[in-house]
Parts: sequence; C-alpha cells; structure tokens
Amino acid sequence: MNSISQPENGYMDDSLSSLDSDKAMQDLLLQLPAKEADDHLIEFSEAMRTVAKALRRVAEGKASAQAEAAEWKRKYELERARNLQLERKEALYQDYDTEVKRTVLPYLVSEKCCGQHGICSHEVLRDGEETESNSIVVDSRLRKKASFRLSWGCNGSGQHKHDIVSFERGNITTAERSSKQISLKWESPPQTVLVLTKPNSNSVRILCAEMVRWLKDQKKIDIFVEPRVRTELLTESSYFSFVKSWEDEKEIFLLHTKVDLVVTLGGDGTVLWAASMFKGPVPPVVPFSLGSLGFMTSFQCEHYRECLNSVLKGPVSITLRHRLQCYVVRDAAKDELEIEEPILVLNEVTIDRGMSSYLTNLECYCDSSFVTSVQGDGLILSTTSGSTAYSLAAGGSMVHPQACFDTICIYFVQLLGYHCPCVPGILFTPICPHSLSFRPLILPEYVTVRVQVPFNSRGQAWASFDGKDRKKLGAGDALVCSMAPWPVPTACQVDSTNDFLRSIHEGLHWNLRKNQSFDGPRES
Repeated sequence: MNSISQPENGYMDDSLSSLDSDKAMQDLLLQLPAKEADDHLIEFSEAMRTVAKALRRVAEGKASAQAEAAEWKRKYELERARNLQLERKEALYQDYDTEVKRTVLPYLVSEKCCGQHGICSHEVLRDGEETESNSIVVDSRLRKKASFRLSWGCNGSGQHKHDIVSFERGNITTAERSSKQISLKWESPPQTVLVLTKPNSNSVRILCAEMVRWLKDQKKIDIFVEPRVRTELLTESSYFSFVKSWEDEKEIFLLHTKVDLVVTLGGDGTVLWAASMFKGPVPPVVPFSLGSLGFMTSFQCEHYRECLNSVLKGPVSITLRHRLQCYVVRDAAKDELEIEEPILVLNEVTIDRGMSSYLTNLECYCDSSFVTSVQGDGLILSTTSGSTAYSLAAGGSMVHPQACFDTICIYFVQLLGYHCPCVPGILFTPICPHSLSFRPLILPEYVTVRVQVPFNSRGQAWASFDGKDRKKLGAGDALVCSMAPWPVPTACQVDSTNDFLRSIHEGLHWNLRKNQSFDGPRES
C-alpha cells in the first residue's frame, strides 16, 4: 500500500494539503442533498453581501473623517499663513513715517468686527508689493474686495439677531441658519461685478452690452464676463477692451476672491450655471428674468438701472439658497478608497433607470439608518429651491427656500419669543413608485443621505445633477448627498416670502380659479 511520507518538520506539503482540502469539500458536498447545498450557498452569499456592506460603510466613514481632517488642516494653514503675513507686514512698516502708516496700513491690516450689528466681514487688501529694497509699490488699479454685513429678523427689521452665517474674508458660509428675513448691507461699495448671460440670444446680447457700458461709465465698476461674452463684446466694439475674463479652471476657482457681485441675464438655468461655477463661497447674485418661468429670477430687465442702483446702494433682502454636495462611491471602495470629485447642485440630484426596461431598485439610508427600498422609475433628492422643479412634477410639495418644518419651534417663536434655530431640509421624492403608500418625505438638513444600487438589482441606475453630468451607477455603487456648507445668496426684489409667492402665482398659476358667484343660494 502506497503511503505519503511525512516531512521532517512534521507538516504536509502545501500542494498536497490543498488537494486534500478540496477533495474533502467535494466529498462533503456530494454527501449533502442538493437542496441543502443550495441553502448553504444562499446563506454564504447573503453573509458575503452583509460583509461587503459593512466594509463599504467603514470606507465611507474613513473618507468622511479624512475629508473633515483635511478641511480643518486647510483652515489652520490659511489662518496661520495669514497671521504670519500680517505680522511681517506690520514689522515692515514700523519704520515708515506717519503719513504712510495713516494711508497704507489701515488697508493692509484687517479691521476687527464690532459685533454689535449682525456680522461684519473685511478683506485684506493685497495692493502693496514688497521689493528687495523693502520699498512700497501701491497699484491703484487693484481694488479692495467689498465687505458687507448681514442682519436678520422678522420682516427684515434686524431684530432677534442670531449667528446664522459666518464670514471668512468676505465669503459667506453657513454655520447656523434661520427662517428670518435676511438683509445685506454693504460696508464698502462693490467694485467688481461678474455678468453671466444666457447663450444664443440676441436680446440678451444687446442687454449685456448696454448694462456693461452703463456699469462702467456711470458706476465706475470693473466688469468680468465669460470668454465667449468678451469675444462677442469685442466683435461689436473695441470700446469693451476693459472687460476682463479668465483663461483656465484655476482662475475660475479663485473668482470669488475678485468678484463682489454676480449679475445673471437669463432664466433659472442661468442661475444654476452661475452657482455651478463657484465650488466654494458664492458672491451675492442679482438674477434678471429673461427666461420662461423664472422661480429664482425676481428682477425685470426693463428696469435694470433702478434695480442695480438699489442693490449697489443697499441694504437688500437676500435668500440663502442651499446646495447639495454629492459624490459617488464605487463598489471598489470596499477595497480601495475611490471617491469621485464632489458635485454641487442647487436644484436636485435625480437617480433614474435610464434606458433600462426594469424598475429601479435602490436602497436608501439616512445617517446609516435604513430608510426604504425604492422600486419604480427613480428617486429625487431636492433642495428647497428645487422643490418647484422636477420634485414638484413628481408629486413633491412646494417648499419655501427658508422654511421651518418643526412645530415645536413655532411654539417657541410665537409663545416664548425665542429665535427659531431650524433650517431648510432635503426633499425625498420618489418617481412613479410601484407602491401606493410611498409618499414624499422632507428630511432635516443636517443628515447625510446614501442611495445604493443593491447587488441583486436587475439593471443599472443613472444619476444626474441639476439635469446634467449623468453618471452610471452599477451594482454596489452608492450616491452620498449632504447639505453643502456654501449657500447661494440671491437678491430679492421685495423679500424672500414675497418673491416666492409671486413666483408660484405667476409661474404656475397656483390655485387659480374663478370666484364663486355671490348671487347664488345663501344660508338662512
């Protein structure tokens, strides 16, 4: 009888060991009934799917922690560099005479906020260049970025003040938000305006040229436009050679540091385009209506001189329109971190079935808590500004851009006189769900929503962001959405509530019907 010799170290050869284990597994499977083997395979696949989900959650948590740590590090480095620069400049100008100190230093050192009326913001003026001989060269063509102050309160009165926004060198970021009316008052006059226009429109092109000429001649304001618009203006006349533009993505990324105000000429699509250009802070936006509906364009182009005069003079009511920050986590993220670049949306992100004939199968989570499975044509995650867009067509509610959803806060505001700390939310609207009980939801703003395509899904899904930039989501891929820290401040013609109601009355003819006749039967 043949026998296998035992090695000196007491262990079997690896290849023989592997062959024996495979043979033992085959013998075990042959001994088991077919049905029992299938049950074991199903249990094993379910266990592996659970492990994959757990690994993906760990990867997402790690990515979120890394992003937060990187953001804190960036802020620390910026603050440290700024303090070092200020100390170096203060030391540099200590030896100069009184006149230089009086005229130059106040612009080189940022002023301290008084903290008495809202929140102030100031920008360091970088028009002083240091040469090797430590001489000062002041370029009068470079202007100081305008600073402003926001106040808020009932009916724009500025009462019941609360820290709802914070400022970092003249940029707006959301710390806490409020349902109160918000008013913007310029601390220093705006010096630079970015004009964005709807393409392929002769009326918009004519209005843009007229407005740019008026802003330069009458208001002495520097103008930025898109490269396409600058080419059109120069083709019309060499007079527009003063108009500035940009050449690459890097200049667009730093555009918010140069621009005090954004003027849009077009419809809501032009406002969406303006918002998409700014990945971080967004200057105040003045939207002029040259489109069809115009839920976000409250100013009429026929009266642009009066409107811009009022906005440039201030104060002006603004609406903080919040954006969603979305990024895709591929199935490969369970092994290696592959998070795509975040995308900011002002209206909504839509997950649909695309060209597939199968129902969309989506698993939805809210802060790692399972919400529901979506089986239908898709799902819409919308901001309050986007509540009158695709979400409304899918059966969602119209929501005020600065609405409060908590009845407890209404009690605190009305009875106790406290300030309402509540904020807008995220609209969760299904598209043609295959369920009679699936109704839209409004989730609080501070949550993170994750929509995942399960492994047993029959088809793929497609995600679109404000109607463009479609991305394919395969089995195991997930879309993660949360509220972005940088809102889009849009100027109001009257105030946010008046403009919102006017837009749904004029744009949608909301609840428009004939009045009941007064000469009919009456109660006795």
